[in-house]
Amino acid sequence: MQFTPALLAQYDGRFTRLKTPLDTPAAQRDPRVVETVSLMLIDIERRGLDAVLEYARDLDGWTGGDFALSTDRVAKSGDRLAPELREAIELGAERTQAFAKRQREGLVDFDVELEPGLHTGVRYVPVGRVGAYLPAGRFPLTASAFMTVGVAKAAGVPHVAACTPPQPDGGANDAVLYTAHVSGVDRVFVLGGVQALAALAFGLIDDLPADMLVGAGNAYVAEAKRQLFGRVAIDLPAGPSEVAVLSDAGADPAIVAADLLGQAEHGTNSPAALVTTDADHAAAVIVEVERQLETLATADICGPAWRDHGSVTVADSPEVAVALMDDLAPEHLEILTADDAWYHDRLRNYGSVFLGEWSTVAYSDKGMAGTNHTLPTAGGAKHSAGLSVARFLKPLTYQRVEREATPLVAPATATISRSEGMAAHEATAQMRLDRWER
Repeated sequence: MQFTPALLAQYDGRFTRLKTPLDTPAAQRDPRVVETVSLMLIDIERRGLDAVLEYARDLDGWTGGDFALSTDRVAKSGDRLAPELREAIELGAERTQAFAKRQREGLVDFDVELEPGLHTGVRYVPVGRVGAYLPAGRFPLTASAFMTVGVAKAAGVPHVAACTPPQPDGGANDAVLYTAHVSGVDRVFVLGGVQALAALAFGLIDDLPADMLVGAGNAYVAEAKRQLFGRVAIDLPAGPSEVAVLSDAGADPAIVAADLLGQAEHGTNSPAALVTTDADHAAAVIVEVERQLETLATADICGPAWRDHGSVTVADSPEVAVALMDDLAPEHLEILTADDAWYHDRLRNYGSVFLGEWSTVAYSDKGMAGTNHTLPTAGGAKHSAGLSVARFLKPLTYQRVEREATPLVAPATATISRSEGMAAHEATAQMRLDRWER
């Protein structure tokens, strides 16, 4: 996350950078990734399932057999989990779906009569088929199905198929499977990477092609979704996970440091930014980050992320801190200040916000807070929100014009059409006006 040049010029002298991140492009925009994904998608579209299976063998070590899991296999995945993990998964599914269902209740069909006889309205209709990608690499994102499969089902999507990459033994991760099961998945395939998304989009493994692809993944998965967008809908373009903390002198440096490292753990290219109004606090956080890295089991990931993509900025006022943070537009934003509500009222650009020292991004990451963790990155929060039940719904408008409303719409329509030189448009309105006048 970097500040824009215009912002730097506007607030020059009103903040100090104690730590500046490297100016490097997101991994999935690597030209080599783009080219590889493009060639794979072309090949899979041309050769179909044969190409999918070939990539599965070469890239995932698939050795043959049916990669479509039976309903019974998916349902019994929970039996192979430790009881406390199974209970945690069930709790996450319950909370995430409860939040999504409440969101759905707020999206209400309506009909309004704008003028006598001129009826307009909206019907919220779910997309028909969703394909969800469920990562299961070094860090299986157990909660991913809560946010994709579960929220799609809360929206009323009738069919959700999921793909998850095979483990070293060739099978699926049981925790990921059980999360998909309790979230309401219809079908699960042990298939990973670009080939999984292509197979879903092209209708090579499920009964029909998916209408929408959702879910996190590595740089190749993210690029495949980007290139398939248009043929299918996607949740949103994804980049490395981000966190930003806005704190002041009263915040605990140890907590701030831990939360910065908590998201840096997602990958060595995950940005972590601190914006604060207190220089001593900023210095203390930097010291605390280095101290925690000394004993952190995942320092091999968090350390490079902090070194190369971490930043610390001291603003000379709360107003400047707000401007700086809105310019960063982070995926995850934590506010730990003496007046969190003041900042919350003024901040506008973020994927999701976590208020107060008792909140942490991890609660959302693991599904315990109920909100969705599929959020805009790379400044996308300036114009887009995260995945929600609304993304799986199409707000379909309708119009019904009765005879009596014809003079209210036809003459003006004919006038505008005539001014544009669009005679056929003008005729559709004028013919109705002529019939009304008879």
